[in-house]
Amino acid sequence: MDNLLPQAIALLQDDWVIYALPLFFTALLIEWAVAWRKSLALYERQDFLASMGVMLLTVVVDVLPKLGGVLLMFVCWELSPLKEVVSRAPQWWVLLFFLDDLTYYSFHRANHEVRFLWAGHVSHHNSQYYNYGTALRQGVGERVIKYLFWCPLALLGFDPVMIITMMSLSLIYQFWLHTETIDRMPAWFEWFFNTPSHHRVHHASNVRYLDRNHAGVLIIWDRLFGTFSPEIEAEPVRYGLTRNIATHHPIKVAFGEYTDIAQDLRRAGGWQNALRYLFLAPGWSHDGEDKRSNTLRRLAEASTP
Repeated sequence: MDNLLPQAIALLQDDWVIYALPLFFTALLIEWAVAWRKSLALYERQDFLASMGVMLLTVVVDVLPKLGGVLLMFVCWELSPLKEVVSRAPQWWVLLFFLDDLTYYSFHRANHEVRFLWAGHVSHHNSQYYNYGTALRQGVGERVIKYLFWCPLALLGFDPVMIITMMSLSLIYQFWLHTETIDRMPAWFEWFFNTPSHHRVHHASNVRYLDRNHAGVLIIWDRLFGTFSPEIEAEPVRYGLTRNIATHHPIKVAFGEYTDIAQDLRRAGGWQNALRYLFLAPGWSHDGEDKRSNTLRRLAEASTP
């Protein structure tokens, strides 16, 4: 295990997402040009600058957690009794694709259903605009623990190079989902794969759409586990949060929810409530209205004739 650090550093330098950045920014320029030509309100200057600021924060914050996560993957892989069984043959890549995508679904869903995780993810959702700039406005705090979710795949015998490669490909796929300029894909594609339509729902603040469509590449996980919602023409998506922020400062955009959690912990009145503020879904309160997404959805359904 003495050479794990050089291997981890070499793997970080070969991250496919870095090589995809020119494609991301080319797509962003094309989308902006289309929006300008058709007078579509897809971009707003201060919001876009905030997204770019958050993107830069993510790049900085991600370095050490990713290095630590990759090192832990190497340790798990070295300890795995299956590492001599699993190889880089095509069938193992296919299996890893499904396992990686299920892992992403689980991680992403947890980011929406556990408040201290949501605090690290919310910066990806607190823009009221939906565009390729928003795609680059990643969750900053979530980087700290993200890679721990993928370490079990290393224990199953998949080597870290395979895991990081699959994680990168998934992230690259998800970039194109962040647009209003693509309506619907063919019906068969919409049924199996995550699409711009499905992901617009995920970024919505409408009660009907809250905490739905957590998919990475395959929407089948949401269909299987009851978190799927189609985009309904009769109810256009409203982007942002149920209580939107009033700032474009990148630091506040990225870390403001941690401040809100700290305030709730100070008034919790006991360790039981403090734990609930950390581990229950966003919107729970010990002395106020329950505004968790499932509660709001039940109330809305009950009031519908």
